[in-house]
Amino acid sequence: MNSWQKLVADLAADGTLTAEWAPAFEALPRAGFLPDVIWRHHVPTGHVEAVDRAREPERWRAAAESRDPLVTQWDDGEHHGLKQGRMASSSASAPSVVAAMLTGLDAHPGHRVLEIGTGTGWNAGLLAHRLGAGAVTTVEVDRNLADTARAALARQGLGAVTVVHGDGFQGHRPGAPYDRVVATCGVHTIPTAWLQQCSPGGRIVAPWGTRFTRTEATVTLTVAEDGRSAGGPFTALVQFMSLRAQRQELPAYADYVTAESREKAERGTTTLTLGETLAGDWDLSRFVLGLLVPDCAVVFDAPRGGRRPVWLCGLGDDDRSWACVLFREDDPDDLPSSSTVYQYGARRLWDEVEIAHAWWREQGRPGLGRLGLTVHGDGRGQHVWLDTPDHVVGVPSTV
Repeated sequence: MNSWQKLVADLAADGTLTAEWAPAFEALPRAGFLPDVIWRHHVPTGHVEAVDRAREPERWRAAAESRDPLVTQWDDGEHHGLKQGRMASSSASAPSVVAAMLTGLDAHPGHRVLEIGTGTGWNAGLLAHRLGAGAVTTVEVDRNLADTARAALARQGLGAVTVVHGDGFQGHRPGAPYDRVVATCGVHTIPTAWLQQCSPGGRIVAPWGTRFTRTEATVTLTVAEDGRSAGGPFTALVQFMSLRAQRQELPAYADYVTAESREKAERGTTTLTLGETLAGDWDLSRFVLGLLVPDCAVVFDAPRGGRRPVWLCGLGDDDRSWACVLFREDDPDDLPSSSTVYQYGARRLWDEVEIAHAWWREQGRPGLGRLGLTVHGDGRGQHVWLDTPDHVVGVPSTV
């Protein structure tokens, strides 16, 4: 048994990979869709290392057959060489995440699927292996990626997959309606086009998140019988490259923190700790706070003098509100402590975080299993809910 076969067996044994999808994973190893240079991403540490197939074929094979996500493109293809680029713009997701999303998609032979974000073509290949190549349409905004994915699918005997070079935000109307829509890129809003192009009773699976943090949660939406809305629960925290039409740049420090704003900022304190609010990419609290503090981004600064500055920046039109919390790094999370807070602008962003965190505690710290999303196709936008669709969380946002 080689390392890929062992990985597939392990995923099947722990229930991540179902019996319906195991044959596709066995037949189509991820390595068959990867470029010669990849960057292995070790999620727990955030460390990224380049692996060149020509120079280190054994290490390249080990990375390709690992559980790790792999960066396959930097800076929309403008980056060259082995060094890490400025922004990862395409990847091959962790096999466990791919398996979980395919299971959530609940696609069966006879279904037609629209995929948003072709990337390497591996996910489209897995769909095609099970459903038939003619049943899969995949859209990729990057022409080079679309071309290389099309070639990889053809090498695997799956050339009948329809690979479209285009903006996935618009879906692909010529092939509609689809029984399933799956996105392999993160979104802040579910595009109306996806809802309109999915059949009533169909399913949409996508990584969805707020602008508060780069971590999303996969959401599984079922389209209503009248086709006018879709809703369903969040399932797992994930991180994907953003749909390019919905990308955001981190706020520039100088645009927010001026000499005037420093002088006028209000000073206060907080007893909330970094650990219980904003600490980790994979902490549920940060995702939940993003649901309740809209149009806001979190930016982490380098530690200094035993303090860890964390900034909150307003993202609304003409909003330059900011807050900075100087968290004490020397205090355990389980002991009372006080950190200094500075706030400026039309919004008191840290106050909003404290109110949001108090609500989460009062509700029993609900996890993803109690949270869900409803999307409307009639201009009413989307809203997050707790336990039932009529129990709205936060302020509904527009598409």
